[in-house]
Amino acid sequence: MKERLKEKNRPVRVGVTHGDFNGISYEIMIKALMDNRLYEMFTPVIYGLPRVIGYHRKQLRLTDLNYHVISNSSKIIDRKLNILSLSDEEIKIEFGKSTPLAGQFAYQALETAVKDIKNKKIDVLVTAPINKENIHSQDFSFQGHTEYLTNRFQVEDSLMLMVSDSLRVGTVTNHLPVKEVAQNITEEKLLSKLNILHESLKKDFLIERPKIAVLGLNPHAGDNGVIGTEDETIIHSTLIKVKKQGMLVFGPFAADGFFGSGKYTQFDAVLAMYHDQGLIPFKLLAENGGVNYTAGLPIVRTSPDHGTAYDIAGKNLASPASMRQAVYLAINIFRNRRQWEAMHAHPLSEQS
Repeated sequence: MKERLKEKNRPVRVGVTHGDFNGISYEIMIKALMDNRLYEMFTPVIYGLPRVIGYHRKQLRLTDLNYHVISNSSKIIDRKLNILSLSDEEIKIEFGKSTPLAGQFAYQALETAVKDIKNKKIDVLVTAPINKENIHSQDFSFQGHTEYLTNRFQVEDSLMLMVSDSLRVGTVTNHLPVKEVAQNITEEKLLSKLNILHESLKKDFLIERPKIAVLGLNPHAGDNGVIGTEDETIIHSTLIKVKKQGMLVFGPFAADGFFGSGKYTQFDAVLAMYHDQGLIPFKLLAENGGVNYTAGLPIVRTSPDHGTAYDIAGKNLASPASMRQAVYLAINIFRNRRQWEAMHAHPLSEQS
């Protein structure tokens, strides 16, 4: 009982996996976490390489950046910047290059952090960008973080949800070739994604009656069957069923007009059919402050909404805005879930 109370009262522990060290991950992690005042609100734990963070500290001339190197999560010091060391060896950094070594350590960081969050050593997970090619191995055969975490936490489905201050966009299909998208838009998948999105908006964002807009698959949402039938036979018919369950869903909307007219501001979230349909307008509207959140998991995981940015790696040009927002969002969702659980565990407490 005492341990549980102590765990509840401690600052939120934010585990941050270092991603591909040949990209901008260390630069954005350091820039996002270098203000010591933040540690009163949460405890950051970077799963990474002390020698690499030391190199960046020197390159960025951050003489006031202090951190505590630990060998495992039992040694985390709250209200300090912790670096959980994956290796003490000298590491060759090759900015802008995809190397097998970077992929191996990216995977090692993920596996270690997942083990720790399962054992409640950390509370939330923030993942820095990986290279989907060099991380691939016999152990990691997934298309990205979302698919990997869905598998590791043994849930049937999850939802890639892009989040900013003014917009939330989920996708029915994630990292698929365009030629395979249409065949993967099914009633079963739509129902699954809509249910995950609806539940997440209620529990993770505390929106009691969320309004969800659903985009069409084809240009002009099919134009009544002239430009494809999927919008009418699959998407529209599925939305009718969902509405009968009491969910506030609307559409399918033609994607270009929906975003171009600003209609997205009338909804709590948008469900796009495929990756670029949702992420291109999202990134334009969110600018540097977007976050990738994996809804539907038993744990909270966020990530910056950008990749490794090899082209600017090592040049001190990377913005930490998305990484910073990823940390803040993870903490907010973690607290929202606690609040939601408390409210529903004691339904009469609201009336007292």
